[in-house]
Amino acid sequence: MTDEATADERAGILLVDDMEDNLIALEAVLASLDEPLVRARSGEEAMEALLRQRFALVLLDVRMPGMDGFETAANIKRLDEARDVPIIFLTGADNEPGFAFRGYATGAADYLTKPFDPWVLRAKVRVFLELHRKNQQLARLLARRPPRGAEFLLRLDALARDLDREDPPDTATLRDRVRELRELADGPHGS
Repeated sequence: MTDEATADERAGILLVDDMEDNLIALEAVLASLDEPLVRARSGEEAMEALLRQRFALVLLDVRMPGMDGFETAANIKRLDEARDVPIIFLTGADNEPGFAFRGYATGAADYLTKPFDPWVLRAKVRVFLELHRKNQQLARLLARRPPRGAEFLLRLDALARDLDREDPPDTATLRDRVRELRELADGPHGS
């Protein structure tokens, strides 16, 4: 794995909570995942962090002074750099019943109430981290692969035009061109 791949795959987790004790608890629960953990004490700090670096996941408290979690999530989803970053809302059990719906409507991938089960949180975070790694691997694979579909369609159109001519190519030439199209469709390894 390259250094760039490692950096992308270890994009980190943004922890957003205005309470120091909650941040410490989150760090304790997630430390065993051996992923970079970045703190933000407000929605504004979270937005600044998201503009500075990439994250695999955001754990976001709902109730914060100033920009609350819902407003922060809405702003995250407007950022080109972060719109696809999953958000897990974390909130106290005494919150209003409509908070979960509002969280999902704002773009949350999940919603947990405090106190949360550390095993459940760690398992959910692990799933999102693995999804992030797989997406990064897929993006690298697609970036290395030449755009074959467009070339295939251009060659197919050219072959169709040649067949419509009054003097179409001979059978041997047509067979060669069809073979080339098959090879292009199958890729470098064939199927």
